[in-house]
Amino acid sequence: MKAYIFPGQGAQFTGMGLDLYNNSPIAQSLFEQANEILGFSITDVMFEGTAEELKETKVTQPAIFLHSVILAKTLGDSFKPEMVAGHSLGELSALVANGVLTFEDGLKLVSKRALAMQKACEMQQSTMAAVLNLDDAIVEEVCKSTEGIVVAANYNCPGQLVISGEIDAIDKACATLLERGAKRALKLPVGGAFHSPLMEPAREELAAAIKNTVFSVPTCPIYQNVVAKAVTDPNEIKENLIAQLTAPVRWTQSVQAMIADGATEFIEVGPGKVLQGLVKKIDREAVASSAVL
Repeated sequence: MKAYIFPGQGAQFTGMGLDLYNNSPIAQSLFEQANEILGFSITDVMFEGTAEELKETKVTQPAIFLHSVILAKTLGDSFKPEMVAGHSLGELSALVANGVLTFEDGLKLVSKRALAMQKACEMQQSTMAAVLNLDDAIVEEVCKSTEGIVVAANYNCPGQLVISGEIDAIDKACATLLERGAKRALKLPVGGAFHSPLMEPAREELAAAIKNTVFSVPTCPIYQNVVAKAVTDPNEIKENLIAQLTAPVRWTQSVQAMIADGATEFIEVGPGKVLQGLVKKIDREAVASSAVL
């Protein structure tokens, strides 16, 4: 079975999407539509902007979503997912790919999500840190026993867990984790504590938008970050998507569940190859590649 997977924030690069625009009339039309929906020329930033401009929250998330979704739509009849999953933001790309959301509704939600997360980041200084080569249970235990808000946020692959929270709490947790045997515990260059309780204001804001959006029955199951199992009920998909902003991304568990359910090939749709690398670390035997136009 083919599993299509969609990347999240951090996969952006300068010039992203330009080859799609130049080589596909479908892509061209969708990019123009995106400029209209967003009310600014995101294609200018994607195709010609600097890395710094691409890092702006209002740009980053829609840019990655557009690259992924438009690439999927240019694949035509060869795009027949039997299961999908997306890492954090990538879950919205996956929901357009499997027919739950329309292109327009997906893009509007991504834009709202980006702005709501930006607002939440500005309310309180916070950050994230990557912890390498330490058992998940030890990381969870240290987070629980550290004063302040710090939680396990991204279960990326065995031996790579990202924690998220208040800056002081992250600093304390990192020091303890190194004492407990972590190979590295380093802060990431991110704007805030994604997938932590500090995203609650963003979750509330996005919840209202999600509730007012039509979610259709998917063409294939989505393995959602929050539950790490196949979901096909539109109402359940909505609830999981709302919960996602303050809950951890269970990527390791999602990939394991897809393999257990028959996934034989993982195809990453969108910028970069981060997810293929993670899939290989989760299961060395897994076959993973990039979707190409």
